[in-house]
Amino acid sequence: MNSQSGFLIGIGSNIDPLDNLVKIIDQLLEHFPKITLSRVLLLPPIGMNSQHDFLNVVVFIETDIIENALKEICNAIETNLGRDRTDPTRKTKDRPADLDILTSVQYPKDRGLPPHTITGEYFLYPLLKEIAAYISGKHISLEQEGVALTSTNLTFGQTATTIYRQTDTSNKRII
Repeated sequence: MNSQSGFLIGIGSNIDPLDNLVKIIDQLLEHFPKITLSRVLLLPPIGMNSQHDFLNVVVFIETDIIENALKEICNAIETNLGRDRTDPTRKTKDRPADLDILTSVQYPKDRGLPPHTITGEYFLYPLLKEIAAYISGKHISLEQEGVALTSTNLTFGQTATTIYRQTDTSNKRII
């Protein structure tokens, strides 16, 4: 099995999440030719007073860029979708886009990393396990169904998958 190095990113949205999660993935594909995603889960807000559920996904981006450059891309996506990054209460407010770099990883070496060593956000643990298994060619079963999202003619979110950007037509395809 080939070694893959990159970053795991936790992504969430609870303002128009069906639409905004698709926009987040589309914008990531403008920067990276290949993105591997866990399933998308509908989860209640945690650590904030809100009535709006989140859609959450964990993404693996295979890249050799430095973390600061990736952080700039993530921050720009949040801002493009309307998040005010200067608001001191932004972490406890509803948000159209939240992209958090969780850790750098190398697969298959890091496949067995315990989720609690990657993030304290326990609601992402099943997604972290799923994406590590998927990248390593394994399958695990999750109890919660994934949420289907559609971008152009592409549907994703119900299970772990990889999306490639086709550079010749700027369309995306799924495998």
